[in-house]
Amino acid sequence: MIRYRQADTVQEVAQILDWAANEGWNPGLSDAAAFLNADPGGFFLADRDGEPVAAISVVNHSETMAFLGLYLCRPECRGQGIGYGLWQQALAHAGERSVGLDGVAAQQANYARSGFVLSGATRRFEGALESRPDAAIARARPDDLARLQALDTTAGGYARPRFLTAWLEGAPDRITVCSETGFATARLCREGAKIGPVIAPTPNEALALARAALAELPPVKAIIDLPDSATGFEALLRAEGFVETFATARMYRGTPPKPLPMLQAIATMELG
Repeated sequence: MIRYRQADTVQEVAQILDWAANEGWNPGLSDAAAFLNADPGGFFLADRDGEPVAAISVVNHSETMAFLGLYLCRPECRGQGIGYGLWQQALAHAGERSVGLDGVAAQQANYARSGFVLSGATRRFEGALESRPDAAIARARPDDLARLQALDTTAGGYARPRFLTAWLEGAPDRITVCSETGFATARLCREGAKIGPVIAPTPNEALALARAALAELPPVKAIIDLPDSATGFEALLRAEGFVETFATARMYRGTPPKPLPMLQAIATMELG
């Protein structure tokens, strides 16, 4: 018997992220609490005979925008309609909001059948980036939150206050640094450190923020997810020896937001 329900505890979201890790998605070490804070009603599980077998998230960031991610089904339960049933249940949570997702290209046609339209791409770059403190960049403080929220809203085209409140609060393995005009978050993952979002008016400042964020963490490989509009930042990363290792189709059901060039890297492929 299949039962669809919300995953409303940090432990259950952590279990979903463990499944994601097993698929090679490399989540952050302390993502679960920040993800759940973004929308406590936005994570869903399908139970078969009382055992979780599929998951998905549809996080409502604002009154107009939601983001879909963590669409997973245990291998032995695929092809049985369980995941699609959960997909329908979860999308209802978004109501009339526009919904974005980063999906693998192979699934693009399936997403299109649910009303999602291709808007662009998100590409992952990985490499060794020298950490470098900068006198113009400092660790973000609680009184920076409102300013950084405003920068993120301007850059991404919509607000996501609950998510950023938790994301920017920081943790021993998640650090946010900021300048007068931008900010970047770096977090340790199962492998390496992901840097995102990176909000900056120029690619050079984006690189400086990324270096400064890494300076607060142990030396590890850097992983940065770029919207396809961030061509200048991409060129700088390639000059540092970064290579593209993964790409997704950015798709929206409903009206897509209008990000600005200062969005140099996204926060996560799971929550946008």
